Amino acid sequence: MASILVTGAGGRIGSVLRHHWAGRPLAPLWIGRTMHGPGGLAADILAEIPQTPAADVVLALAGVVPGGGADMALNTDLALAGCELAKEAGARRVLVASSAAVYGPGTGADLREDAPLAPVAAYGRAKLAMEHAVTRWHEAAPGRPAVTILRIGNIAGLDALLGGNLPGATVALDPVPGQAGGPVRSYIGVKGLADVLLALCEVAATGADMPPVLNVAAEPPVTMAALLAADGRPWRYGPDNPAVLGRVVLDTGALRSLLPGLALTTDAAEMVRQWHAWKDATA
Repeated sequence: MASILVTGAGGRIGSVLRHHWAGRPLAPLWIGRTMHGPGGLAADILAEIPQTPAADVVLALAGVVPGGGADMALNTDLALAGCELAKEAGARRVLVASSAAVYGPGTGADLREDAPLAPVAAYGRAKLAMEHAVTRWHEAAPGRPAVTILRIGNIAGLDALLGGNLPGATVALDPVPGQAGGPVRSYIGVKGLADVLLALCEVAATGADMPPVLNVAAEPPVTMAALLAADGRPWRYGPDNPAVLGRVVLDTGALRSLLPGLALTTDAAEMVRQWHAWKDATA
């Protein structure tokens, strides 16, 4: 059974994992500034790398997101601290959470991991700087744990569309010429994300080869209107927006090759159901 350390366990994704991994045949050590109780370790990894049991893999989730008032550069500091923790714990690999925001504007083609990177917002630029830093960290000295960067797509309910709009408020979607339902994006449900991250940790723990970068999302992509309708949210088209990103879709061929038996859904109703089930269980 894989031994896993998870940083940033008190954050949104950490909360999703702690709920969905409960009862699974593993006992990860959850590390966060406010963690407590069995299986939890309260630690500020920016101040000091804590002493932990040996581990096969570190899942580095710790980071900062827009709107919280934190310096976006902390994404690099927190990821590097997760890498140092992996080194001290003797881990084979560290999985570092990044974001599809590093790609920037989408194109007509699905975005593969080797696509050009041109983030347009501060968050995407900060995550790209973090990716460069952890890559340099791994290459700086022989014997350091391998690194796989996870470029995670939109998470239904943790995103600005569903999670950032007040229930009952009418949401204005940018119209996309010739495309019903507004912008199209790569999404994944909270349970689907938990399943993917657990499966990736199990692969990493075996020491098997893994790509240095992986897109994490489900297929096919969905329209924003479909998600709003599934959640019973009223919406309308806003004014024309010449800067609208009509389609930002991740190619997940590498993920499917690595985890061929894992079935993920982007059915809008199911992803919304997963989000509400998690919210209700953790309220």
